[in-house]
Amino acid sequence: MQPGAPLLALALGLALAAPRVAAALEDPAARTRLTELENGLRILTLVDRTTPVVSFQSWVHVGSGDEARWTGLAHLFEHMMFRGTENVPGDLRDRLLKERGAQGNAFTSSDVTVYFENTTAEHLALVIDLETDRLRHLVISPEVLDTERQVVLEERRMRSEDNAQGRLIESLLALSFLAHPYRTPTIGWQSDVEKVDAETCREFFRSYYVPNNIVISISGDFDEEAAIARLRERLGRVPRAPDPPRNPTVEPPQRGERRAVVHVPVRAPLIGVAWHAPAPGHPDGYALDALGEILSAGRTSRLQRSLVYEAQEAISAYGGYWELERAGLFYAGAGVRPGVDPGRVERGLLAEVEALRAAPPSAGELEKAKRGLEVSLIGSLGTAHALGSRNADDTLTFGRIRSLDERLSGIRAVTAADVQRVAQGYLRPDGRSVVHVLPAQADGAAP
Repeated sequence: MQPGAPLLALALGLALAAPRVAAALEDPAARTRLTELENGLRILTLVDRTTPVVSFQSWVHVGSGDEARWTGLAHLFEHMMFRGTENVPGDLRDRLLKERGAQGNAFTSSDVTVYFENTTAEHLALVIDLETDRLRHLVISPEVLDTERQVVLEERRMRSEDNAQGRLIESLLALSFLAHPYRTPTIGWQSDVEKVDAETCREFFRSYYVPNNIVISISGDFDEEAAIARLRERLGRVPRAPDPPRNPTVEPPQRGERRAVVHVPVRAPLIGVAWHAPAPGHPDGYALDALGEILSAGRTSRLQRSLVYEAQEAISAYGGYWELERAGLFYAGAGVRPGVDPGRVERGLLAEVEALRAAPPSAGELEKAKRGLEVSLIGSLGTAHALGSRNADDTLTFGRIRSLDERLSGIRAVTAADVQRVAQGYLRPDGRSVVHVLPAQADGAAP
């Protein structure tokens, strides 16, 4: 059992057995301390002695949703940040950390780029020194760019161009968002990645990798005062920069159903449907989460039961509420069994959506959905990494850390009428975008 697992197991048991007791659970995030330096750098620290691990995370507030001219830059920098600095060249940084047992990685989304290292307290000072060094002295040369450019292009081929699910997601976003940069894939379009130059990358770094656009989140077993002091010493003198540019485009209302067909070499067709939904923090968010659970969580959910197990026309079925920072989508999809008409599966999927628009879910469905959401939420108590991520994500999205009690109360307040209301309001036929990924002939031509 992992460190912190006894607390998590107890929390899950309480959530399932006694909802009122679960609401009174201690929320570790309530002990989080916010330190903001004069240059705007925000440092979130949460000391948790129940685990011998410390998670150090740098959340840079930039993603593909900030890219108006060149796409893929945020993701490209996720790679370039591991290519060395003026003081720590090449892969020396990675070797120093791996020798000490640290485990790290990074990811890019539509709104953030995140770097993390999970280590132990005695190595936290080294992690801080290495992170602050690359924030100040990263090498952005044509040679480094060319190397990482090829890595990203290969990643794009594997995850998007030669991957049916990747093609589906890419096409569905491009169809759903006509104006907002959320329509562009996080990995970028191939032509942009191929053509971007080093000076453009330097300008991007100077604009977004600045103290007032970064949140550092540290959680676990560590010396809080020493960590804050070291960050203040290393980054406190870096001047505050102008606020980074943000794309001002607002997606216009959708006025009718949109459709697209994509042909790729795949045996099992895929279907994806998306509707516009509110951005994070909207009161309807909890009801939309419950709607997603009722549609697709587990074998007894409506989509899985009807499409996968009863009709046996799909090999998978899924759906849910996807919160981006400045917008949201509700999505549903299915993997079609070979030989089955994709149109038939789509009609079955949409029939389940329409059923929830026509009548509220049963009391049993709603209770199961709410319990599932509670268990998932309480699961964020389990590790130092999860706590650190929750703190940083909430801080960037909402400007504060939402309490566990607030979020549990929001889930428990959802009624069957609320689920029907959001289904009626957001999952309208004239507001949906539909993508079919269908098999192509061997020579690449559509059948």
